[in-house]
Amino acid sequence: MVIQVQDLVKRYGNVVAVDGLSFEVQEGEIFGLLGPNGAGKTTTIRVIMDIIQPDHGTVKVLGLPPNRAKDRVGYLPEERGLYRNLKVLETLVYLAELKGRPRDVARQRAQALLEQVALDDWAERRVRDLSRGMQQRLQFIASIVHDPAVIFLDEPFQGLDPVNVERIKGLIDALCAAGKTIVLSTHQMNMVEALCDRIVLINRGRAVLYGVLAEIKAAYAPHAIRIHVPAVPPDLPGVLAVERDDGAFVVTLAEEVRPQDVLRALLERDVDVRAFEVAPVPLEDIFVAAVSEEA
Repeated sequence: MVIQVQDLVKRYGNVVAVDGLSFEVQEGEIFGLLGPNGAGKTTTIRVIMDIIQPDHGTVKVLGLPPNRAKDRVGYLPEERGLYRNLKVLETLVYLAELKGRPRDVARQRAQALLEQVALDDWAERRVRDLSRGMQQRLQFIASIVHDPAVIFLDEPFQGLDPVNVERIKGLIDALCAAGKTIVLSTHQMNMVEALCDRIVLINRGRAVLYGVLAEIKAAYAPHAIRIHVPAVPPDLPGVLAVERDDGAFVVTLAEEVRPQDVLRALLERDVDVRAFEVAPVPLEDIFVAAVSEEA
């Protein structure tokens, strides 16, 4: 395991920010660290990054204590903090050198990454001259310029337009394909669904969901189907409810009825079935349900 968190506890006075949290992150995966505001996500990241010390529990990064793995870890914090008066390329080279990269290697990698996020024309401009979205792209590059093995991304899509969301998403996919391990913390559940293999959802410092995303979604899936048909026949077997959904119908079924039974019945009635699927449940709905249940 690349990251191991076991029985982690962190208090701030009388407030318990992290309360016995345990999870593991596997090599080469994109792992979602999720939760509502104030759940303990940022505190957890800062403990793993050796920015703050836990009150109890153990953390290993790349098999090492956090303080011995820091140079192999990248971090995009939610709070942005670039040196506004430095030039863009100068900023990246400086940050890479802090992590032990030789200047010439750092410069070459920084220039290549700036091209990938369409900031190469701004390399000699000062950070303060960049728009908010440009600074967000630069901050992302700053978190990976030293070629870390593990990367923490806290709200990486914040302030980006759709074109640059796709740029950053593509970079995240490329990093994963290159064997990097990525921990993604975001409130954009569509990005979690698109990118993450496994997740942990924490609330009040405790894990309320943890595991393979596809398995979690399957466990929360309603016993329903989503079909594109001109109309739903009134005599389908085991139908409890029918709702319209963006040009389709979501049909809730009795427990004993299988989806294939309904499909067979539709075909027997010569219904024009344009699409048929087990009704998916959005991760956002699971997020809300799990946090509400835990509360």
